[in-house]
Amino acid sequence: MTTDTKLFTNFNIIDGSGADNFLGEVLVKGNRIQHVGLIGSSKPLKNTVLINGEGQTLMPGLCDAHLHLTWNDQATLEGVTMMPQEEHLVHSIGVAKEVLDSGFTSGVGAASARPRFDCVLRNAINNGHIPGPRYLANSQEITTIGGLGDTSPVHIDIDDLSFGARVSGPEEMRKMVRKYFKFGVDLIKLNLSGEEITSVSAQRTTMSDEEVGMAMSEVRRQGIRACAHARSKGSVLQCIEHGIEIIYHASYADEECLDKLEEQKQRFFVAPALGWLVQTAYGAGQFGISPDSELAHSYASELEVAIDTMKKMHARGIRVLPGGDYGFAWIPHGTNAKDLEYLTTMVGMSPMEALVAATKLGGEIMGQSETLGLLKKGYVADILIINGDPLEDICLLQDKEKILAIIKDGKFHKNLMS
Repeated sequence: MTTDTKLFTNFNIIDGSGADNFLGEVLVKGNRIQHVGLIGSSKPLKNTVLINGEGQTLMPGLCDAHLHLTWNDQATLEGVTMMPQEEHLVHSIGVAKEVLDSGFTSGVGAASARPRFDCVLRNAINNGHIPGPRYLANSQEITTIGGLGDTSPVHIDIDDLSFGARVSGPEEMRKMVRKYFKFGVDLIKLNLSGEEITSVSAQRTTMSDEEVGMAMSEVRRQGIRACAHARSKGSVLQCIEHGIEIIYHASYADEECLDKLEEQKQRFFVAPALGWLVQTAYGAGQFGISPDSELAHSYASELEVAIDTMKKMHARGIRVLPGGDYGFAWIPHGTNAKDLEYLTTMVGMSPMEALVAATKLGGEIMGQSETLGLLKKGYVADILIINGDPLEDICLLQDKEKILAIIKDGKFHKNLMS
C-alpha cells in the first residue's frame, strides 16, 4: 500500500524561524507539514514512510528574491534578447530545473526576457508540465526611452529590438501595465535608475514621478504587485513614496532613505544582488570586463558602497534578502546560493540570519507568509535535506552533491536518502 505520509526523523532541524536548531522530526502528509518536534513526539499513521536522517540537516527550501528564469547566461543584454524565441524558451525550461536542483523551491521573478515567457513558465511549473520553483511571473523591464533596458539602435526605432519595454509619459505607462496584467503577470518591473554596464549611470534616476505614479495606480487597480531596479538615491525614494515594496539593489540609499525604510520596514523588501556586483567587478575578465578596466572599477566602487548600505539596513531591521541577479555569462544560473555566503561575509549576517532571509523572509516576499518558508504545522512541505550543517558552513548550499533531497509541495524532486 502506498502512502502520502512521511516521517523525517533523527534530523538536525533548522525550522527557518531563527530559533535554535535541534535534533527532531517532521511529519508530512500530502503537501503539508503536520507536526514538528523532538524525536518521538509525532503520531504517524500505520503506513507512514519512515526516513531516518542520521543527523543530517532538514530545513525549508530556499527562495531567490531576484530570479530571472528567462535570462540565458549571455554576456550582454542584447544577447539575452537576440536568442531565437523557440530556443530561448527551451533554454528557460532548463533554467527552471537548474534552479530547483540548486535547492531553490521558490523565487520572485525579477523580469522576463520576453513579454509572456515568465507567465508561460510559471503556468507550466504550476501545472506540473516542467520541474521548477514556485514562481511569481513578471513583466519585461519597463523603462523610459534612453533608460536602462532600451537597447534599440539609435537609427532603428523598433520596440522588438529593445531588451526592455519602453514607455514615455504616464499614458504609455498606463497602457503598458494593463498589457502585462492581460498577460497574467503577478508583478511588474520598473527600471527607475541606470546601470554602469550600460550608458546610463547607476546614480541617475531615469523615470519621472508621474510615470511611476501612474504605474502604481494601475498596479493597485489591477491587484498585482511591483518591483523596481533602483540603485540611485532618487529611485529608492520613489519606491518608498509610491509604495513599490520590492526594491532591487538600493546601493546608493542614503540616511534619508534608510530612515524612511526603517519607518516602514514591514512593508519593504530589499534584494541587493551582491552576486552581480562581485562577479562583474572581479569575475568577468574572460567575458571582456577586465578587473583592471574602468567598468570593473566602477562596480568595485559600487560594491563597497552597497556593502556599507546593506550593513546599515540589516542593523536597522530592514528586510534584506538573497537574490543575486543570476543568469549572465559570469554569474550563471545554478550558483544562486553564493548570495547566502555574501550575506554572511559582506553584510555581517550570521549563518542563521542568512538562512532566515532565504526561508522565512522568502515566504513573506512570495506573499505566502502563513504557508511558506518555515518548517511549521500547516505550512507547505518545501524541504531540503543537507549532508552537513549549513550553520557551520553556509557554503554547503552551493554544492549540489550536498543536497541529498529536495521536496517541493510534499513530493520528492530529488532523493538520495534511500
